[in-house]
Amino acid sequence: MRMFKTIVLTFFLPVLLNGQEPSYHPGEKVNYEIHYGVVQGGVASLEIKADTFRGRDAYHSILIGRTTGMVDAVFKVKDIYESYIEPGSELCIFSIRNIREGRYRKYNEVIFDHYSRPDSTILTSDLSGVHVVEKGIHDILSCFYFFRNHHLPKFENFKKGDIITINTWFTDELYPIRLRYLGTDEIRTKVGKLKCLKFNPVTEVGRLFKTEEDVSFWFTADKNFLPVKIRFDIFVGGFVAEISGYEGLKYPLEIKEKGKQLN
Repeated sequence: MRMFKTIVLTFFLPVLLNGQEPSYHPGEKVNYEIHYGVVQGGVASLEIKADTFRGRDAYHSILIGRTTGMVDAVFKVKDIYESYIEPGSELCIFSIRNIREGRYRKYNEVIFDHYSRPDSTILTSDLSGVHVVEKGIHDILSCFYFFRNHHLPKFENFKKGDIITINTWFTDELYPIRLRYLGTDEIRTKVGKLKCLKFNPVTEVGRLFKTEEDVSFWFTADKNFLPVKIRFDIFVGGFVAEISGYEGLKYPLEIKEKGKQLN
């Protein structure tokens, strides 16, 4: 189902950045509810934990999206994306895409070799073979942890309309993520009222979207820079993925008015 691929595209390290503490740590987990109008059609979770990959310390990020209720009865979806991230460089070293959408199945593993060549990265996909791409390429999950850690701490220097681009490898092809800053916003969620930084990922017009601004999403304007809400306006209507619960944040979430947290 394309909506879950789109959620992954937009949603969704312990290093010091000019004195800036990392915005998250292993143990962070966020739960989301996905609504189409007044109907809840799915849930998602995003977490990061300490792990290893081939004997190397790594952070293991897992994003799971699945349908619920009536939507699940009509068209069952369970999509899982995983990224093993090298703590020092903050780059993905291994990614997994495991898609189950109705009768459709897709499973893909990609190994990221950032060190064999000084000027490029070598990707080895179990579906499409070997690719040589630019140095420092991210996968779809590592790019947003990188975004939280490297770009959002500088938000006070952002101007409305500024665009941040992070190049990623997604669905076995190069995919630049372009994020346009829209300013600050206050939103009400089930966990409370939150001050957020709002962005439009620049979307591809014609397939799902009418304009480049049909997706909006929000990160908290505190030290966590937590992704808490995303709204899509697509040809068939609009839907929202919104935080419903959280645990293991590095910093207390700055809530202006309390809501009802559903973990």
